[in-house]
Amino acid sequence: MPKVMAIVLLFSIIFCNICISQQRHTEEGIASYYHHRFHGKATASGELYDKDKFTGAHKKLPFGSKVKVTNLANQKSVVVIINDRGPYTPGRVIDISYAAAERIDMIKKGVVKVRVETLE
Repeated sequence: MPKVMAIVLLFSIIFCNICISQQRHTEEGIASYYHHRFHGKATASGELYDKDKFTGAHKKLPFGSKVKVTNLANQKSVVVIINDRGPYTPGRVIDISYAAAERIDMIKKGVVKVRVETLE
């Protein structure tokens, strides 16, 4: 009987971990974008920053996470892949690439209020 209980407990733990990892993350806050001088520099994941790709930096989300970033002023959205850590400026929730910032019309303002939602 103890083996059966151990197996049930193991499957319960695995199931709970799968459920937790599939929870959606949503937050609102300020977004900024990477300056051109970072183009070609290594990110925290080891990938080189490319201003023309749709990537971003988040403090906690795992590398490879796909997130939808919505500019709350105009409702324009873009999907980026998290490949870096940051932002480290207080109050900011995400840094996105230049191409992603262009897509949601935030270049002129520099920083905008956004909603960040995980997709997977």
